[in-house]
Amino acid sequence: MTKQSKKESQDPFWGNVFKSGKSDDSGIDSKLLGKIPIFKNLTGRELKAVSEILYDRKYEAGESIFLMNQPGAAMFIIRSGRVQICIEGENEKRAVLAELEEGNFFGEIALLENSPRSASAYALTNTELLAVFRSDLDKLISKEPYIAAKIMKQLAVVIGVRLKETNKMLNQQSQKDGKKI
Repeated sequence: MTKQSKKESQDPFWGNVFKSGKSDDSGIDSKLLGKIPIFKNLTGRELKAVSEILYDRKYEAGESIFLMNQPGAAMFIIRSGRVQICIEGENEKRAVLAELEEGNFFGEIALLENSPRSASAYALTNTELLAVFRSDLDKLISKEPYIAAKIMKQLAVVIGVRLKETNKMLNQQSQKDGKKI
């Protein structure tokens, strides 16, 4: 585990939950980041800058990562393990939207706005995540606007693709139910 960063020692809540993702072998995070669609167009130097704002957290199987309607503050990248994204229904029923594994990411809307989470996320197995907090990305945006422009463009593409997929699923479900959207 790495030494705590200055930010972590100053923050009584997040500092005891998330640890700096920086490691002596920084290539690990850069290699993983390069596979994430919103970071795919970044150079090695730019990936290193992003890896410096990553925070590492381990979750046990069954542990909640975040719950629906909680404020969103970070996007998560799965370093290892599996995560379930679901909508909480009545009588504690869950509608599973996705099951994600190593190299996938989720919660990206939190990088854009401070709206409540639209779904919940749970660790299906022992899971290690990397978190990118909106506040840290905002600082990177002011320091490195060119990097930020690349990230935001790819983020828009990813959100657009996910919106199209959601619309397609809704349309298929409504046709199955005999309703028109």
